[in-house]
Amino acid sequence: MAKKIIIAGGGTGGHIFPAIAIANALRKEDENTELLFIGAKGKMEMEKVPQAGFRIEGLDIAGFNRSSLIKNLSLPLKLIRSFLQVRKIVNRFSPDAVIGVGGYSSFPVLRYAQQKGIPTFIHEANSFAGKANIWLGKRATMIFTGGDGMEKFFPAEKIRVTGNPVRDAIVNSTISRVEAQRFFGLDPQKKTILVTGGSLGARSINEAIAAHIDEFEKNNLQLIWQTGKLFIEQAKQLTQGKPNIWTSDFISGMEKAFAAADVVISRSGAMSVAELCVVKQAVIFVPFPYAAEDHQTVNATRLVEKQAAWIVKDSDAGKRLTAAAIELALNDTERQKLKNNIGQLAMTHADEIIAREVIKRS
Repeated sequence: MAKKIIIAGGGTGGHIFPAIAIANALRKEDENTELLFIGAKGKMEMEKVPQAGFRIEGLDIAGFNRSSLIKNLSLPLKLIRSFLQVRKIVNRFSPDAVIGVGGYSSFPVLRYAQQKGIPTFIHEANSFAGKANIWLGKRATMIFTGGDGMEKFFPAEKIRVTGNPVRDAIVNSTISRVEAQRFFGLDPQKKTILVTGGSLGARSINEAIAAHIDEFEKNNLQLIWQTGKLFIEQAKQLTQGKPNIWTSDFISGMEKAFAAADVVISRSGAMSVAELCVVKQAVIFVPFPYAAEDHQTVNATRLVEKQAAWIVKDSDAGKRLTAAAIELALNDTERQKLKNNIGQLAMTHADEIIAREVIKRS
């Protein structure tokens, strides 16, 4: 009999895209599997999940706001409301299993499922587990991790190291560099730098690029610049009349951007690292310094130590980032070394392993 499975979580591409990869793998295992996503209203998953062909229901939930304490006054009410919504959705759908991928909506769904005795599974992408996942992990059926050494957060017997699920479109991309360059309206003869701060953008990276925007043309370089929503208007004004720069707030076909690029500037969240290993790209990481336990710096440093990437500190981005990107773009030998080394770290079947375990144990 086909399984009914809930996938809960979201907030950023780093949670959403692995969730979609797992959902596709579950469908491959058994095409009759009935899937339902649960996310947070107003967050990215409410748009991206339906685009991927899956059903999603939204909760009235928000996380703790560190910058404005007054906004937290409504949190207890939202939490109670979200638990009532979860109870209604879970009881109506009656799942055989629930998978949590992180993000605000993950916690109440897994918590309620555990109370009801429904098998629960956690995917922890990062090298430092969040407090909610640590707490939920005690009663989880199984915990899938992006890397080893997670016994300090979870019961050792429940851990399965799978790596992080990478989107099928990226793993199985066959697009050539020339085709990708043409998609962005760029010249395949010129070196190209892809700038991405993740699905929501990154202010320090955007400001560093904006401050030195003319340097790329001076060095005969092209730019594919994903800015996020907050910086797109400024970026469009800066790049008007510059045929060497393509800019947008979001790139939906990321496999095309990876194929077109010679150098990538990126944050070093677990999912970004996993994708860049798979596509064997020469990368300059700019770790987000406020990530929990500074795990993005840990992620990037692991690759730098293996001569698989470069790193520029967030606080140094304004002074050093553009110069480093230009230097790497013009150094064919160094780029090839980074590509070879990062490619050896790729793990490509995490989604299939997770899907098989969930179906087997639920």
